[in-house]
Amino acid sequence: MNEFMASAMAENNRELTATGLTRREFVRTAAAASIVVGTAGGLMAAEGRTEIRNEMPYRTLGRTGEKVSALGLGGYHIGNPAEEEGIRIVRTAIDRGINFMDNCWDYHDGGSEIRMGKALKDGYRDKVFLMTKIDGRTKAAAAKQIDDSLQRLGTDHIDLMQFHEVLRLEDPDRIFGEGGGMEAMLEAKKAGKVRFIGFTGHKDPLVHLRMLEVAAEHKFHFDSAQMPLNVMDAHFRSFGQKVVPELVKQGIAVLGMKPLGSGAIIKSKTVSAIECLHYALNLPTSVVINGIDKMEYLDQAIEAARTFKPMSEQQVASLLARTAQAAATGKFELFKTTAQFDATARNPNWLG
Repeated sequence: MNEFMASAMAENNRELTATGLTRREFVRTAAAASIVVGTAGGLMAAEGRTEIRNEMPYRTLGRTGEKVSALGLGGYHIGNPAEEEGIRIVRTAIDRGINFMDNCWDYHDGGSEIRMGKALKDGYRDKVFLMTKIDGRTKAAAAKQIDDSLQRLGTDHIDLMQFHEVLRLEDPDRIFGEGGGMEAMLEAKKAGKVRFIGFTGHKDPLVHLRMLEVAAEHKFHFDSAQMPLNVMDAHFRSFGQKVVPELVKQGIAVLGMKPLGSGAIIKSKTVSAIECLHYALNLPTSVVINGIDKMEYLDQAIEAARTFKPMSEQQVASLLARTAQAAATGKFELFKTTAQFDATARNPNWLG
């Protein structure tokens, strides 16, 4: 038993009583905390220090060498308010130091990309690292969606293009198969339309691991992988425990999403929004993508970035102990346990 485990066992009777955890559950939580902090430390050593610019942390995006804000602006949510307000949120986020822009071909039927394209006019495009996603699993579908995204965003290139919603075990085989989406992506990269390539998913860490396995079989190295990373994930079908260490090992940028579980985690009344964001920032993430559709949420995200400090094992263990019971069945991570967030399942034609 290491020094932390010994002190944690000695000092946390009160916390065990408050949370209702058994000692065995607490030991498991403490071990998870140790994994989280250890993995984060390994990434920090590999990437060097975080750079602070006007109180915003910037981190290196995997092996790309690009410096991106530790917080990213989610593309789906900017399609929720009126267009003028969505554009104001994008530009204000950029003015306040957020340079990583998230989007997707299918968000609001393309509306989010159109809106962001308008926001990135007047010199704002040059200030950001622009990421969007496509759903196409076939070469034809992927090629069309890449061109659609370029047109909507009003740019001649996307900094990072990702295969969206890799949810099914067959998705990697379709993407990398003959006539698959990767052929279109590689052609787009050769043509200068795409700089870096990644993939996303929110359902199960096994699918992410399968994507990495198939990529290795084809001698392809992804630049990034995006997944839900939050205080609930640590306890249930955990991307943080199963996928992140492999990404760190391979030098693939870790993109965290759903730090607040699309708001559901706050409803659990176990943690605050700032604590959720601090936890995700403490993981070996290059970027934590936060959905923001109100200026007050932008203020909240900026404050989380400004006040973030690396967390100790004790701090992480305490946070995870508070969320363990609520997280046990995945009821606050509906993207894992329901089809509510599976847009490509409802629209299979998007896959091609």
